[in-house]
Amino acid sequence: MVPGRPDASTVPPQGASPVTAGVPQPAPGQGPPVVPGRPVPPTVPPQGASPVTAGASRPAVGPAAAPAPGQGAQPTPGGGPTAPAPVPAAARVAEQAAPPAPGHTAAPAPPPATPPSPAQAAQPLPGSEGQGAAGNPGEAVAGGPWGLGAGGAEGAGGGDPWQGYDPWAVGAAGREPLARGPLQQTGAGVLTRWQREKRGRRLLLVWTAVVALVSSSIGGLAGAYVEREGVGDVTLPQAGSVPAGRAPDSVAGIAARALPSVVTLHVSGADEAGTGTGFVLDARGHILTNNHVVQPASSGGEISVTFSGGDTAKARIVGRDSGYDLAVVQVSGVRGLTPLPLGDSDGVRVGDPVVAIGAPFDLANTVTSGIISATERPITAGGEKSDGSDVSYVDALQTDAPINPGNSGGPLLDSRARVIGINSAIRSAGTGSDSGSGQAGSIGLGFAIPVNQARRVAEELINKGHATHPVIGVTLDMGWTGDGARVDSRARDGGPAVAAGGPAARAGLKAGDVITEVDGERVHSGEELIVRIRAHEPGDRLRLTVERGGEREVSLVLGASEQN
Repeated sequence: MVPGRPDASTVPPQGASPVTAGVPQPAPGQGPPVVPGRPVPPTVPPQGASPVTAGASRPAVGPAAAPAPGQGAQPTPGGGPTAPAPVPAAARVAEQAAPPAPGHTAAPAPPPATPPSPAQAAQPLPGSEGQGAAGNPGEAVAGGPWGLGAGGAEGAGGGDPWQGYDPWAVGAAGREPLARGPLQQTGAGVLTRWQREKRGRRLLLVWTAVVALVSSSIGGLAGAYVEREGVGDVTLPQAGSVPAGRAPDSVAGIAARALPSVVTLHVSGADEAGTGTGFVLDARGHILTNNHVVQPASSGGEISVTFSGGDTAKARIVGRDSGYDLAVVQVSGVRGLTPLPLGDSDGVRVGDPVVAIGAPFDLANTVTSGIISATERPITAGGEKSDGSDVSYVDALQTDAPINPGNSGGPLLDSRARVIGINSAIRSAGTGSDSGSGQAGSIGLGFAIPVNQARRVAEELINKGHATHPVIGVTLDMGWTGDGARVDSRARDGGPAVAAGGPAARAGLKAGDVITEVDGERVHSGEELIVRIRAHEPGDRLRLTVERGGEREVSLVLGASEQN
């Protein structure tokens, strides 16, 4: 400790200030007034001013006058003690490094080059304006609020905790400076850049983990709630739009091309009415259908034709044939008709895809599809008349495409939308066939007249009004139960069973002969023989296998007969 100077190590805590309760107000010009019960703010000497030494007197009142350049402290008016001039920092460091001899006070340092401002000059120095122990105003007391009492003890005012404290100077008696590192307001050391980056990365990682954990927890809870309860209105998924075009050989493509040429027929007569289907044969309005469809109108009835677009027209019967179960009607006053192309039924094979169009149970423009199940299937339909004149014999195409009552007369189409058959009959678990009066449904056994046969008959009906049938000139025994077709002993009118001059008579056939094959194909009954014969045209040559005490082959040319 330097004599006459407070110990620099005795520094009050940062922010602490002595309390001067009960100290009277200083006289005017002595500095800020002292409020009883309120701490007096410390007055820090301006930078470069030397600290006040113990026992140094300060002027009691009035601001200190700035000394002239090169001069020391000037006496204050009234003969009061002089205030030491401000000491530069360098001089103060030198002064602290070399303490004065005992019993001497430090000489005042040269004044600064620039005089202090009036505000700094008016600023009272620490410890210069305190009250004396007796409370006499204007008396300078070394032990005031910011000074030390005699012998280095704190004065009556509590002492000056900042007296002699300089954080930038070397400590007294060669001690180290009080602060070594950079300081901040709190007094704590400042982190280095590396420490700040390390702490930032650590905080970032911790924050990321917390956010991920919270997010996953919230997402899991939300997902569980949505799965259990659902959110908002239900919207069902829908497939994307379907391309407008269709492959020409698809069912949709075939139907698109064929439907404009397919019609629905509503027929009414004196005794009955019915619904069937037909299709356009040419631009002149000829329409092909089944005979049993137009039968009710054959005696003065009415036929109405409805096209797929909804247009309706009246029609008349051009010609019909019960043996082939075919008929042609014609509409008039209708323009823009599109005929359906006719295919080749001889080229059809089992398994070929087919499409049927009709009006089953009066449901117009119904499309079904399937395959060819069999070919050259001999069937008979009709037979309601006692003489059997209404029985039709068809060497039919069998299909599993659904055909029901109302499909009769409609087209059976191949994969190129060409007509290969005319839907005519069905076999059902109920009453039998479509041509009958029953309304049983399809069980996948439908039959169509081959188009090659229908073409010839339709041409004859349009051109002649009737069709011709190929015949061999014999009367068959339809009650024969043996294998093959047996020639009857008599005709129905009582005449010979083998017509004189007919094809069979010229080939040498006789009553009682049994025909077992036609062109090498086996026949098992009289109906089958008729079907095989009607699959040909008049003038075709056939080869027959006949049994009469043995087998022999005969060849004949088919004749023709006319039949309604």
